[in-house]
Amino acid sequence: MIVELGHFALVLAFLVCLVQMVLPMWGARVGDDRLMGVAEPAALAQLGLLIVAFAALTHAYVVSDFSVANVYANSHSTKPLIYRISGVWGNHEGSMLLWVLILALFGAAVAAFGTNLPATLRANVLSVQASIALAFLLFILLTSNPFARLDPVPAEGRGLNPILQDPALAFHPPFLYAGYVGFSMAYSFAIAGLIEGRTDAAWARWVRPWTLAAWMFLTVGIAMGSWWAYYELGWGGWWFWDPVENASFMPWLAGTALLHSAVVMEKREALKVWTILLAILTFSLSLMGAFLVRSGVLSSVHAFAVDPKRGVFILAILMVFIGGGLTLYAWRAPSLRQGGIFAPLSREGGLVLNNVLLTTATGTVLVGTLYPLALESINGAKISVGAPYFNATFVPLMVPLLLALPFGPLLAWKRGDVYAALQRLMVAGLLAIGAIVLVFALVERGPWLAPFAIALGVWVIAGAISELLFRVRVGNADVAEILRRLRNLPRSVYGTAIAHAGVGVMVIGITATSAWQSETILTMRPGETTRIAGYEINFKGVAPSDGPNYREVIGLMQVSQGGSRIVELAPSKRQYNAPPQATSEAGIHVALMGDLYVVLGDEAGDGAWSVRLYFNPLVRLIWIGAVIMFIGGALSLSDRRLRVGAPRRVRRPTHAPAPAE
Repeated sequence: MIVELGHFALVLAFLVCLVQMVLPMWGARVGDDRLMGVAEPAALAQLGLLIVAFAALTHAYVVSDFSVANVYANSHSTKPLIYRISGVWGNHEGSMLLWVLILALFGAAVAAFGTNLPATLRANVLSVQASIALAFLLFILLTSNPFARLDPVPAEGRGLNPILQDPALAFHPPFLYAGYVGFSMAYSFAIAGLIEGRTDAAWARWVRPWTLAAWMFLTVGIAMGSWWAYYELGWGGWWFWDPVENASFMPWLAGTALLHSAVVMEKREALKVWTILLAILTFSLSLMGAFLVRSGVLSSVHAFAVDPKRGVFILAILMVFIGGGLTLYAWRAPSLRQGGIFAPLSREGGLVLNNVLLTTATGTVLVGTLYPLALESINGAKISVGAPYFNATFVPLMVPLLLALPFGPLLAWKRGDVYAALQRLMVAGLLAIGAIVLVFALVERGPWLAPFAIALGVWVIAGAISELLFRVRVGNADVAEILRRLRNLPRSVYGTAIAHAGVGVMVIGITATSAWQSETILTMRPGETTRIAGYEINFKGVAPSDGPNYREVIGLMQVSQGGSRIVELAPSKRQYNAPPQATSEAGIHVALMGDLYVVLGDEAGDGAWSVRLYFNPLVRLIWIGAVIMFIGGALSLSDRRLRVGAPRRVRRPTHAPAPAE
């Protein structure tokens, strides 16, 4: 009965979406306040119905109701509770239900908190948002029903893919989808603004908090996926340029450009064409990611293996929303009035450079991701585009971006003084040079460009700190004045500086682990010792063990350094029961200078086992940097200017009141 209730709620949500899409938009067109007023309760009702549907599917997973085909295909009664719950979105049908739930959540948030929006704009935004939800609800109901029943009822389920039975994967998809889907609000605002012909500074102020929230969620979602791949897949790396990884990275790059472009539009009413186009393209890249994951065109540990016919349906959705959005943009773009003129060397000019480099980088990733698919569809040839291509095209674009990053906040609007900015960044430059000298002194082997990349990270961090010091006039004011300015600085200023510093921290982590990773692959017998990066690893042998739904063989590794024992690692090979699949669990020792990473391979005979050892210097800085960026975004989002949005326009009285008698 609960399952049928969930299915019925899904159908009702579809009907509510239809009403929300049609009536408010028509009301905005004809100026009918009653029709426009339908948008808010419809958005809230849609969210309530989808919560009911999602809760019904979750209940079926928790109680192991194998009469539901989706539960049977993706769960098992012996799975721990957390993985039964995460199994709800660990498959195609359930993940699509989560997708539309988050769509509805963002729409309901605009309905509940967007009271400062003009009535017509709010009605159009919620109508466009409903049209997106309507398309995906139709897709779910026609091709991907998560509530389909089985008869007869199986006694047991097939189980969830073992590599998805991990705490990080329990939370990674919701954060990732909140980022993907969150950019739908930027798209809805862009389409609504184009329909209404209202794209001004107030529009940019309204769209920024939703874009920033989506960017934050996507940042932490990508970081969690990278962290999961690092410790779960047992390959010792943190990023593989996998097509599905790229599918989430491209909207992040475009969304970063959108955030910076919206700032210029808000402050100067400039870059309107850039901002509207980026809002459309960012969500378009999110939709493309959904297509790549669910169409069956990719083979990846991240992809859902589904019927390609479903991919055709999603492709049709892409054509409607991407094609329709770009067509409307092309029609309205000539009428977009540009804002104030600015010099190339200004804060606006710096943000234009930022947009050019980020969008070009997005294009290089897009080409590298889609070219193998296009070539295979044309002549059947299978090729792979890997790290050499992306490193050769993406990295050179990031170097000038990182060099310019500290300058942007220190340049004035309209016309900036580069020489003055250089003076303020002198200490940051000296620290970067000192980093080069220090790294060359400490590292006795190449690659020789790595110290300069480390210096880039230091430059970005020190530049972010220099901006704050300049704003509070350190060196030019007394302590009381500095403290007063620190208290009065907008939170968005702190947030921007922290987010930029997070980029620098990440750059240092990426450079160190990419340039100086150590790797050893060997066969070890019990009692043998090997060395890597100053560690001595003594193999004690293996021991069997049983988990809740798997059996495993654990390798016992005694780790010493300088003759002193410091830790015992226990990498293992697991064999899951349902579905029957083997996985590797790495043993990782975390230290200040990097991770010792041990993977137990296959048995080689005579008691010997293959072992892979890695030392990844400063690799944790990659995820620490992402967390710092998230914190910076959250601090900016808490700024009152973004929480309140654009102020209401108050009409002035047309005539003076009559004097009192």
